[in-house]
Amino acid sequence: MAYMKKVKVIYNPSAGRQTIQKRINTICNILMNNGYIVGKFATRGKNDAMNETIKCCEEDWDILIACGGDGTINEVATGIVKGKRKIPVAILAAGTVNDFATFMNLPRSAKEFANMIMRENIIDVDLGKVNDKYFVNVLAGGLLSNVAHQVPVEAKTVLGRSAYYIAGLREVPKQMLNALNVSIKSEEYNSQDDVFLFLVTNSSSIGGFKKLAPKAQVEDGLLDCIIIKKCEILDIVSIFISLLKGDHINNPNVVYFKTKKLKISSSNKAQFDIDGEYGGELPIALEVLPSSFSIFT
Repeated sequence: MAYMKKVKVIYNPSAGRQTIQKRINTICNILMNNGYIVGKFATRGKNDAMNETIKCCEEDWDILIACGGDGTINEVATGIVKGKRKIPVAILAAGTVNDFATFMNLPRSAKEFANMIMRENIIDVDLGKVNDKYFVNVLAGGLLSNVAHQVPVEAKTVLGRSAYYIAGLREVPKQMLNALNVSIKSEEYNSQDDVFLFLVTNSSSIGGFKKLAPKAQVEDGLLDCIIIKKCEILDIVSIFISLLKGDHINNPNVVYFKTKKLKISSSNKAQFDIDGEYGGELPIALEVLPSSFSIFT
């Protein structure tokens, strides 16, 4: 008798609501009809997805399906690293923010998603490590990174990711005087500057902007760093416009480089986000963990 693979679905029931529930059920039915054993786990709060993933690493699950926004995917990836077993993960995008799934062009329809799992085309991608935490897509700090925590849930539901950037552009004039004095140390780039925003990313898609880090690759063993220096409001507007094409990296107020390791500190009190969730305060030490997360594509 052929070995029946065991699939655990870890999903955030508040992401995507009823449409995603129907899609999960359809995927589960297709997999079960093709001989897979399927279990489901619904998260209720912070770290549930991480803890369930660690448990799956200790048990004999063959495949994980991670369903939610970037925060849920982050917890599953963190659980994989902490659980010390590289179970392949199929990422089903749901919720407001799905930058990583967008960058990887992962299927959303139930049939295509189930077929992706059954094809078993799996690749190893990099993760970022910051202090004792991990990120799949991006670490962000500075001018607009705290906007995610200020946008009302209703606005996120109606406007999606653009809600953050509408709120962000409103914040620009208010925060023009509040640039961070940031020290960045790496082999490739060292500076101490007043900056509005810094990003350390694994993919090119951040906050709905598909070309924010236009040279980023998830399998290159490097982190892409973007720094927007303090500048006039017209320069900021110009940078935002050029973001759509990925031309912003040629702007004299933008620094862009790749590295394996860096340290960021600030003379101001400065917070940072990890995959869209609050991450803590500077200083931080970052490094890339090459090929540490297996995903279906």
